[in-house]
Formats: sequence, C-alpha cells, structure tokens
Amino acid sequence: MPTSFSRDTFNPIAMTTENTTIMIPDERIMDKIYLIRNQKVMLDRDLAELFSVNAIRLREQVKRKPDKFPPHFMFQLTESEVEMMVSQNAIPSKKHLGGTLPYVFSEYGVLQLANILKTSG
Repeated sequence: MPTSFSRDTFNPIAMTTENTTIMIPDERIMDKIYLIRNQKVMLDRDLAELFSVNAIRLREQVKRKPDKFPPHFMFQLTESEVEMMVSQNAIPSKKHLGGTLPYVFSEYGVLQLANILKTSG
C-alpha cells in the first residue's frame, strides 16, 4: 500500500497537483534507495524518472537554486562511490548514469526537489 514520506522512513513519493494526488507504490521506490555516507538517498536519474522530467532538466533546476540544497539534502557522488555501486551491482554500469557523476538526494532533498520542480513546471 502506498504511503507518504515520514521522518522515520524513506518511502514513496506523494506528488500533488492542483486536483490530483499521485501515489507511487513502495515497490517502485524501495529498489531505488541506496545507503551512501550513512544516508538513505536516491539517484538524480531515478528521481527524474519518477517525476517524469529529463535528468538534465532536474540538475539544471538544482544548480539554479543551490541555497535550497544544503549537503544533508543533496551531494554529488565521487568516482569511488560510483565504482562501488557498480561493483555491488546497485547500478549496471557507469554508463547507466549518463556519463556524469550523479547527484543523490536525501528524503529532505527529494521533498525540496519536488517543490522546486512543481513551481518551475
């Protein structure tokens, strides 16, 4: 059963438009959450897919408002972190990331990102 974010868990995303709430099932989200630097995070590419936006557009919006994303909301992975994800089969290859070091977002970063994408859309 779909749920919304809470302080205790990092579960599905509930997106609300003017008249509609879209719930994304737990199963679709859980496989996209990684534990990196002791934080539960999601990759920018996965979030772009969930929010139905281009990954490049997502990163552009983040770069336009860096003050909205402190380090505990978002950070960029290092080359060694990406290599670790590939070696552990968390992602199929570095190519899967689109040729750039990805950004990852904590629960708070995902919420902030949703707000920014909603207002810029």
